[in-house]
Amino acid sequence: MNSGEMSLAAHTEEFHDIASALLGMGLLRVGEQFSLGRLSGGVSCDVYKVETKRRPPIVVKRALPKLRVATDWRAPPERALTEVAWLSLVAGLNPCWTPKVLGEDHRRHLFAMEYLAPDSFPLWKAELAAGRIDERFASSVGMALAKIHAATAGNVEIADVFANDAQFHALRLEPYLLFTAGRYPDFANAIRDVTTDIAKSRIALMQGDISPKNILCGPDGPIFLDAETACYGDPAFDLAFCLNHFLLKTVWHPQWLDNYARAFSAMHKAYADGVGWEEPEGLDRRAARLLPMLLLARVDGKSPVEYITSEPDKAYVRAKARAMIELPPESLNAVARRYFAGSR
Repeated sequence: MNSGEMSLAAHTEEFHDIASALLGMGLLRVGEQFSLGRLSGGVSCDVYKVETKRRPPIVVKRALPKLRVATDWRAPPERALTEVAWLSLVAGLNPCWTPKVLGEDHRRHLFAMEYLAPDSFPLWKAELAAGRIDERFASSVGMALAKIHAATAGNVEIADVFANDAQFHALRLEPYLLFTAGRYPDFANAIRDVTTDIAKSRIALMQGDISPKNILCGPDGPIFLDAETACYGDPAFDLAFCLNHFLLKTVWHPQWLDNYARAFSAMHKAYADGVGWEEPEGLDRRAARLLPMLLLARVDGKSPVEYITSEPDKAYVRAKARAMIELPPESLNAVARRYFAGSR
């Protein structure tokens, strides 16, 4: 097993449940021996690595009804179907942008996909944390994201397939924005107004969790994971959600601040160059208004980032976010100037 993996004993109920699912999907033969290991992952799913002698390793992912966080956070486990639908749609645009889906089990709220080894497909978050901050890769993420949004913008059929408003509310709007609004009465109206605008938008397909922890660095560009939050709505959400991580990383590793700032600009520019379904300035303003709210949510929402733990660091992020909520920036370039120029 690699680091982050835990083997599961063959006599456990969990083991036999996954075995039944694999048999039903045709990915395991009756009587075939296999090993099952739990992979380290996010808070919303169980993720397993399955190995047999007959085929390359595969991954099984099962959605949890209650997420693993300190607060009570629940979401419909049917979101596993949403993820498969998003991965399949994006694979149709460019098969290099997603892992291959190998099968799904609706009753158990799980699906199987190909396993991409970290030695060959490193996690973007790990690269950024190690100081390997590639502006070209950041640009490729922005370009790919813009192409996905462009391909789905104004498409009524896709809007119907991904009308996952309740899921998106449970997984993103409530835990990130509305929960944070409840902790900041002075900003509550502003945050709720932005939340309402996102909830009403029907512009393009959001993935909902565009984050370095959900992007692998592949030989042909980014490989996107974890699309269970996909919903038809405002593409500015995806852009702001990802760009926020460059801001947060400067608190974690301030020695690479300039590199994170350049990666922020590279992704932003590549994405902006691909916006053709609406006026780029309008989308940019929406993302700029949302971004400091997401920044605040990552220290005081239901899903705080795990690497900002000290009170001085949290206070620093709060001060930066509060200043930009009080006086909203007009553009993402303004966000970058105000955040990076005044950083420690």
